[in-house]
Amino acid sequence: MTTATATSTTTYSIDKAHSEVTFQVRHLLTKVRGRFSEFEGTIDYDQQQPEHSSVNVSIQAASIDTNERDRDAHLRSADFFDVATYPTLTFRSGAITARGTRGFGLAGDLTIHGVSRPVTFDVEFLGSAKDPWGNDRIAFEAETTLNRKDYGLNWNAALEAGGFLVGDEVKISLSIQAVPVKA
Repeated sequence: MTTATATSTTTYSIDKAHSEVTFQVRHLLTKVRGRFSEFEGTIDYDQQQPEHSSVNVSIQAASIDTNERDRDAHLRSADFFDVATYPTLTFRSGAITARGTRGFGLAGDLTIHGVSRPVTFDVEFLGSAKDPWGNDRIAFEAETTLNRKDYGLNWNAALEAGGFLVGDEVKISLSIQAVPVKA
């Protein structure tokens, strides 16, 4: 005998006005922080069994902003993101594993500069709520660290005293608020 079980999965759309995609990387002695302003994505969230959820995110590489016009132009060039050839960064989830009561490991494929590699984000579920207009919302924060050279972002400059201008390790942080997709 087969019994049907009701699904608790809801498709949510990232609310760009209340979300951010940021990064930081070492530059000489300090860390440079930046963000991407153009992104979108969906979260198929299973409230009962979050490990059955999925995430898809798309980021426009040309929307990079480090608050320095010349640096942003260099980051868009063929030395780094080559936005004319590779306009989009994407993430497609695979496995989700529970880590405590509100934490998850979100594994999937991240594609940057035409190179896809597996990554795992450390995710914290911040909760769900109704906004003042009665709309349901969910929120998450996620972080991962990657080596930019794994994605073909190899440009650098040697320093006179030794070492290099730009660090290889990049910390990526997302703060995401999402609303249900209207049918």
